[in-house]
Amino acid sequence: MFYVKSLEHSIVLQPIHFGPKLYATIKRLVKESVEGVALPHYGYCVKVLGVDDENVKAGVIEYDTGDVCYTVQYEALLFRPMKNEVLDAVVTDIMSLGFYAAVGPLKVFVHMSKMPQDMNGEQGGGFDGNAWVSADEEVKIEEKCGVRLRILGCTADDGQFTAVGTMNDEFLGMIDTGDEANAY
Repeated sequence: MFYVKSLEHSIVLQPIHFGPKLYATIKRLVKESVEGVALPHYGYCVKVLGVDDENVKAGVIEYDTGDVCYTVQYEALLFRPMKNEVLDAVVTDIMSLGFYAAVGPLKVFVHMSKMPQDMNGEQGGGFDGNAWVSADEEVKIEEKCGVRLRILGCTADDGQFTAVGTMNDEFLGMIDTGDEANAY
């Protein structure tokens, strides 16, 4: 889910950056340090939408270094994966236990028990070495194909989110073969 939120970030500047372009430097450094980063309670910061000059609070001097710490309030577009959210993903890695799919920066693992029964070996089909194939061999999930899945759970570790997903519900499964000829 995407949403816009007002957040705060502290940035430390060395005295060399002080001058007529101080606010422009602060805005640039906030964007560089926040965009594309996973914020544990909020999600991935996709883009900093705006930093107004009046939202840059007065700096606090660090007496031992001479640097100044500024607290900046900014508006950000965030991507936060939610439990039970249905997402379209691209398969990135196939394994005998399941596969990984990417939804932007989010990696989702789908275990073989969370695939339809005709794909996980219970009613035929299964893993053939480089793809998951259905019993009737009509559906073949391989690298670069598109799948629709539901998020079962999500965790934030080491600055990035990982999730576990399922394809066991109605209207979930393969949606695109990944072939260039079939691209729309």
